[in-house]
Amino acid sequence: MQDANAKMGISGKIASLFQLSAITPLLALIGLLLGVFAVLVTPKEEEPQIDVTFADVFIPYPGATPEQVANQVTLPAEKLISEIKGIDTLYSFSQPDGALIIAIFEVGIPRDEAIIKIYNQLYSNKDKFNQAAGIGEPLIKPRGIEDVPIFGLTLWSKDPSVSAQQLSDVAKVVETELKRIPGTREIYTQGLAEQTLNIKLDPNKLRQHQLAFNDIAQVLRVNNQISTHGEFTQDNQVIQLQTGEFLQSVDDVKNLLISVTQSTEHPLANGVYLKDLAEITLRPDTPKQLVIHADKTGQYNAVTIAIGKQVGKNAVDITGQIKQHLTAIDNVLVPDNINMAISRDYGATAGDKANTLIFKLIFATAAVVLLVLLTMGARESAIVGVAIIITLALTLFASMAWGFTLNRISLFALIFSIGILVDDAIVVVENIHRHMALSNEPLSKLIPKAVDEVGGPTILATFTVIAALLPMAFVSGLMGPYMSPIPINSSMGMLLSLVIAFVMTPWLSNKWLKPHQHQGEQNLIHKQNQHHEQQAPDTASGKMLTLFSKLISPFLHPKYGKTARKLMAGAIVLLIAIAVSLPYMQAVVLKMLPFDNKSEFQVIVDMPEGTSVEQTQRLMQELGLYLTQVEEVEHLQLYSGSHSPINFNGLVRHYFLRQSQELGDIQVNLVAKDKRERNSHDIAMSVREPLQQIGKSYNANIKVVEVPPGPPVWSPIVAEVYAPTAELREQAANMIYHGFKQTEHVVDVDIYLPEMQQRWQLSIDRNKAALLGVSIADVVNTVDSAINGNIASYLYQTERKQPTPIKLQLTDADKSDFARVLNLTVNNNKGQAISIAEVVSINQGNINNTIIHKNMRPMIMVVADMAGPTGSPLYGMFDMVGQLNDPQKSFSIEQHFASQPQGLTEVAVLWDGEWKITYETFRDMGIAYAVGMIAIYLLVVAQFKSYSVPLIIMAPIPLTVIGVMPGHALLGAQFTAPSMIGMIALAGIIVRNSILLVDFIHSQQQAGVALEQAVINASAVRAKPIMLTAFAAMIGALFIIDDPIFNGLAISLIFGIFVSTVLTLIVIPVLYYAWMHKRTNNQAKQS
Repeated sequence: MQDANAKMGISGKIASLFQLSAITPLLALIGLLLGVFAVLVTPKEEEPQIDVTFADVFIPYPGATPEQVANQVTLPAEKLISEIKGIDTLYSFSQPDGALIIAIFEVGIPRDEAIIKIYNQLYSNKDKFNQAAGIGEPLIKPRGIEDVPIFGLTLWSKDPSVSAQQLSDVAKVVETELKRIPGTREIYTQGLAEQTLNIKLDPNKLRQHQLAFNDIAQVLRVNNQISTHGEFTQDNQVIQLQTGEFLQSVDDVKNLLISVTQSTEHPLANGVYLKDLAEITLRPDTPKQLVIHADKTGQYNAVTIAIGKQVGKNAVDITGQIKQHLTAIDNVLVPDNINMAISRDYGATAGDKANTLIFKLIFATAAVVLLVLLTMGARESAIVGVAIIITLALTLFASMAWGFTLNRISLFALIFSIGILVDDAIVVVENIHRHMALSNEPLSKLIPKAVDEVGGPTILATFTVIAALLPMAFVSGLMGPYMSPIPINSSMGMLLSLVIAFVMTPWLSNKWLKPHQHQGEQNLIHKQNQHHEQQAPDTASGKMLTLFSKLISPFLHPKYGKTARKLMAGAIVLLIAIAVSLPYMQAVVLKMLPFDNKSEFQVIVDMPEGTSVEQTQRLMQELGLYLTQVEEVEHLQLYSGSHSPINFNGLVRHYFLRQSQELGDIQVNLVAKDKRERNSHDIAMSVREPLQQIGKSYNANIKVVEVPPGPPVWSPIVAEVYAPTAELREQAANMIYHGFKQTEHVVDVDIYLPEMQQRWQLSIDRNKAALLGVSIADVVNTVDSAINGNIASYLYQTERKQPTPIKLQLTDADKSDFARVLNLTVNNNKGQAISIAEVVSINQGNINNTIIHKNMRPMIMVVADMAGPTGSPLYGMFDMVGQLNDPQKSFSIEQHFASQPQGLTEVAVLWDGEWKITYETFRDMGIAYAVGMIAIYLLVVAQFKSYSVPLIIMAPIPLTVIGVMPGHALLGAQFTAPSMIGMIALAGIIVRNSILLVDFIHSQQQAGVALEQAVINASAVRAKPIMLTAFAAMIGALFIIDDPIFNGLAISLIFGIFVSTVLTLIVIPVLYYAWMHKRTNNQAKQS
């Protein structure tokens, strides 16, 4: 026994060690418990949590033009930020009164580290900004995936007596209650109606009593003070002393004495009170942001509470606790006339997705076990089933230890790899099963031999699959970490399945299998002994041997075989050429990721610059009225003057900066997937044209934005226009804009070039103001207060938790007549009232355009999306590429597809958006594919000690495309990044089959079998395990073919494995025979 073990390889020795060991079942139990622990503990999320960090830097420069901001603020800040290690891209927007700089860090840099770097860099170089000129302190706002709320709660009421103020008050109470839930992060409410004490002054009465805005503000501040003087002692008692009191009611404010007349007889009787000068009301201020909840019954005022979660916390658990709290506070903290609608629940979607995929994982495992049951028997299938379960359990634990959450990508990785993970167990069990049919040896001796026979090629095959998959983990950009669970989990699973195959499978086989003889094979062995001088150690069943003899023999014929081989090679090359041409003929559409079937989509509304929020709301209500009539729409929220709670797409596109009266956002929530026939993409496509028709009457730009299935981009199609002058940039950008408008199926076209908005400049005559003794600051503050309303003080009501702002401004009627604003007075240094009109003049003009930089180079962005039959933005982009290449254009535009142009002497465009992420992903995947091929080649060279045999083994890799591309065309599916992942995985799978065949041919030749018979025997004997593993992988892929995102991966695996496996069983033996035949002839000629 020791001599036999000494001759065995590592796989046979491991099998011999563990097949009778008492510790083996304990190891299996530990593996199962670790898997259960991982499922219970690992956080569940819908999407992988990508460590992507943004920093928004706001630097104010009041009164400066965009050109001044660009030169004095933006460029110095860009230089400083660009020096920080880890900065990927810099965007800057130089606009009137300040700059916004968006610093995008490389994927994987932690948020805290990134923000510390940018803080240190800016604040340690404050001397680079001329603060004496009025440049303010930088305000740095970090942004990351944790800023995306996982839950949205909309409070609304059908009761018309419920005011916006009441909804806001209830929302604040609910906010406080929800914040008590562990694991929650930022909680905020959109659409809040903040209660304000509005003092709307009458300018005529102010002039009548010779009063100015500053006088009223001064009276409010003086009469709203408390001073604590400490304490004093009286009659041996320490008494606390407090002087003054706050304004606590509206009457307190109304009855403030502002001034008195010159009469000395009755000064109080002739006093002027604040109520004599103004309209004083306690109510919400004039809103600039409005929220409406709409469903099929109508539209109602609302507010929306957005709840985020802390990093690493379980979204399912947190949203579950939120819903429990909401049930508890309903009709307690939330009145019965206020309704609660869940407008977002990423915890529920994550839980549903995780549970669905776990069930699919179970069904896929059961299907593979059933396959083994039908082909090898009940006991063998039980062994394979146990091996799969333990492997999956350990892989789940390893995934958790690596830091992955339970999300759709990590779970899809397990389902995708189920067929690969079972390969090792199937090959080992099948070989044990076959040896038991050929030998009467005790299982304790037979099992190590059977394991050892396939151990070498199984180890090699396992590492070839890992070599093909693992390089994908190093794809750059957002797509790399997004898809990384697939290569990493699959590779860890492959290693664990190899260990299970050598440790657990022998033990289970020894316990559960019973020795038996297969009389048919014994007779076949006897017959083969008559044909060979030395008995071959392995043979096949008669039917398989007969089949492959008929299939392969024509290619081995001494006379016609060479011609047959050439014809086969020509046919294969032709099939590959046809398959590769399918994308060119658009029979297969290329796209980064297909559209997912989500439960929501957005409608983004851009009204003309300067539109009031009331006008924006009118359009929003019309759009909402149409959308609620769509059958699949459950309810929606209309956000006028603001954005909806952001998702990951909104985070990348910076929708949280969309806060202006002319902007709108509609959050459309669909009914459950099982209650509608159309998917979310079809619904979004169908509503786009009607919504845009409604928007045309308001001159509005309406865009339908779907939740992207993968990493988001600024827009699906982005053209960045560079040129040496602003005029050239605008001219080229407008040409591209109109070109997109005329391109078929290109939709949602927009240009990042603000429309002209009227602007009045009030110029103060400094000399005249000085002569009259008027302070310029008083003039500026008075105009600002009159128009915008300034908070002069606060009202401290005992029944409210927060003080109420007291805001001074003119009435709406007076604001609309600017002459009344100019008639306001300010007091000079002698106390005289001077009209503002005496020291100012009005210059009417327009707001200058925002200056946009990318990586410190000025540019203008033109964005669009693609609809129509292809749905792939790449086709719309390349249509425009062809238009720009037209020599009849008024001027030439240099086009760049990868690197940013200089834009110093020529007009140039850089194509970005989905093209960039597609180019980078497929480029990196292509590199990963090449690295995988090199690694596979090196592994096979090390095993077979030959430079030529690995080329034969790897030759079938191109055969996969014969199945992959026609499979996509047949099912009408797009070729996507998951499709490419499937192709890369196929390389490892198909090489695994080749290794098993070539290794068996070697063993046959060493046993003295002739080459012609050896190659036939190889296909006949190894066909069963090869076909079993192939069908197992196809079955695993079958369970993800209905997923909108990963059906491309499933199609690649199913069709690629089927076609390449069938061809490999013929091609590899024939190719090996041709190589050996030629080598033998060459050696004969040389001798």
